[in-house]
Amino acid sequence: MRRRLYAYMGSTSIGVLFAIIGIGIGSAIGYYLRDLKSKNNLDDASRKAEVMLREAEAKQVEALARTKEKAIKILEDARLEERRAFDDLKKQQAALTERETLFGQSLLEIDKSKQEIEATQKRLEEAHAHVETLKLAVTKKLEDTATLTQAQALERLLSIVEDESKETLLGRMRKLDEVSTEEIDLKAKTMIATAIQRQASSHVVETTTTHVVLPSDEMKGRIIGREGRNIKALELLTGCELIIDDTPGAVTISGFSPIRRQVARRALEKLITDGRIHPGRIEEFVDEAKHDLALDIRKAGEDALFDLGLPTATLDPKLLQILGRLKFRTSYGQNALVHSMEVARLSAMLAEELKANVQVCKLGGLLHDIGKAVDHDIQGSHPEIGYQIMKKYGFPEEIAYQSIGHHEDKPKTLEAIIVKAADAISGARPGARKDSLEFYVKRLQELENVAMSFEGVDKVYAIQAGREIRVFVNPKQIDDYGATKLARDIANKIESELKFPGEVRVTLIREMRVIEHAK
Repeated sequence: MRRRLYAYMGSTSIGVLFAIIGIGIGSAIGYYLRDLKSKNNLDDASRKAEVMLREAEAKQVEALARTKEKAIKILEDARLEERRAFDDLKKQQAALTERETLFGQSLLEIDKSKQEIEATQKRLEEAHAHVETLKLAVTKKLEDTATLTQAQALERLLSIVEDESKETLLGRMRKLDEVSTEEIDLKAKTMIATAIQRQASSHVVETTTTHVVLPSDEMKGRIIGREGRNIKALELLTGCELIIDDTPGAVTISGFSPIRRQVARRALEKLITDGRIHPGRIEEFVDEAKHDLALDIRKAGEDALFDLGLPTATLDPKLLQILGRLKFRTSYGQNALVHSMEVARLSAMLAEELKANVQVCKLGGLLHDIGKAVDHDIQGSHPEIGYQIMKKYGFPEEIAYQSIGHHEDKPKTLEAIIVKAADAISGARPGARKDSLEFYVKRLQELENVAMSFEGVDKVYAIQAGREIRVFVNPKQIDDYGATKLARDIANKIESELKFPGEVRVTLIREMRVIEHAK
């Protein structure tokens, strides 16, 4: 058994040895083959490199040849361009030399002409002096001969001619004056008639009442409210009188101020549409009506400019707002804005006929009564207020003067005369104005002005055709005792300064209102 084991181990060792020897021989053969292949690859790479190098050298030679050709061409072009520039320069130098020559000749001619002119002027001065000397000598000789001076002789000659031709001149002047007067009158009448015919518009005299249509007579009771609190609140807030009589389906709003009537009408219409009528809602809708009316006033100003063909940018937005207020202002019952637009049109037409400044006449005619829009708020006559307003907003003197010029007997400019004539034409039309209404409104304004003259008075409303004024005072300035005394003082001043049929009731209201907000 042991022998077999040894024999097996011996045979195994011999196999391993042969295997090692085989591996070594295979490695040597592989290394030799790899080295041989590397040499072959190296030789191929060397041959390829030589080929590429030869090709690169050939391309380099070709590129150098092309570059040399381009360089030679560039040099030739540069020489040609240099030659052309040199030729142009020579031509310019020749032209400049020729100009210098001509300029020198011109200077010489000018100097020569100047010398000749100076010599001629000197000769003329000497001749003039000689003529003056001769003239003085002849005049002296004539005066000595006639024993009269030159002034005396001229005066005597004029006197003789005047005496001989006096009757002829007077007759001629009289005839020319008659002809000129007739022609001027005819031409003026033709111009005015043409302007009036082109500006044919209707007139409606405005009244001091406004009617609001009701959906039913039941609404009258709701407007009056419990114990009349609703109608009292409306009258206090708007300054107008609400007349609820037997007229079916309507309420009459009475007041001399068109703006107050519009506020009252709009507020009442909103209340009727809303259906909830109580003092709180009344105050809310009155504020809304004032806001809406302000927008309508601005739109009225814009519409006036559009109708006259003037851009909106012609007037400042604040001045446009003032212009729109004329829509709710009357002059002897005639709507002030309609009147101003008509004066602007008539002025422009007359200016075209008389070759005056049309733009000045049109703008001056439109703004000639602008002072009436704020004469209740500012002291002074409306011409002066209008002039100050237009100067404030940057209008030139020729336009601003129209506010004053249309009330002067003899306006200073042609444009002012035209605006004055157009104002007279617009106001003098049959039915355009009504004096009694204007006097009535003026009396109501006087009533309000008397009450506003006292210290502590906040607002004043004249109602019931001037039979009553309602005076609102500042509760911080006037106490209860002072309110009683103030009402008596106002009544006494009205008696002493104003004359009214019947009696005027003075109602003084001192209302303390406190508002807090819960957050």
